[in-house]
Amino acid sequence: MYALWGKAWLDRGLAALVLVLAAPVFALLALAVLLALGRPILFRQRRAGRHGAPFTLLKFRSMHEGEAPDAARLSRFGRWLRASGLDELPQMINILRGEMSLVGPRPLPCDYTSLFSATEARRLWVMPGLFGLAQAAGRNALPWSRRLACDAQYVRQGVQFTTDLKLSLACCALLLRGHGATMPGHATSARLDDVLAQGVAPVMPGLKR
Repeated sequence: MYALWGKAWLDRGLAALVLVLAAPVFALLALAVLLALGRPILFRQRRAGRHGAPFTLLKFRSMHEGEAPDAARLSRFGRWLRASGLDELPQMINILRGEMSLVGPRPLPCDYTSLFSATEARRLWVMPGLFGLAQAAGRNALPWSRRLACDAQYVRQGVQFTTDLKLSLACCALLLRGHGATMPGHATSARLDDVLAQGVAPVMPGLKR
């Protein structure tokens, strides 16, 4: 029952509650982004949803506009915002729209979809989420191979309330510590296509390409 309809109703109910109760936090963060980085306040990017259907993901902007590398565009404020996970709060709107879930594989750019192996593509069988197994295991600090393996494992185990609850609590604990916001050696995270172009071999079983 949870997988069929309970998860969707719980997602939207909690997202609506957060949007109402945390409205002052949203306002303060929007003002902080405006003062620190200017307009636009929100970052919008097309991401792949369930079955690869594209949708527009929303985040508070954490970088200056421009074509410079992430390290040059990421301010001290932006690093704090990303580490805290507060930049992801606008995704409550995505959840309320039915484009995302509270728990599931993180939605990735649409151009990544063609790069997945058959095992990795299973992440598209379920609704993408704000929290997920890969986030609970280390967020961006994990190599891409392990992140995608965690996503496939979540789908393979099946959608369960107890699993989603444990992952939500684990992710919240990680965010409170500010861990995992960046990949080692990068200001944010390396792009998947760049990693594959470098010939980095998968390190998890079942990810042969």
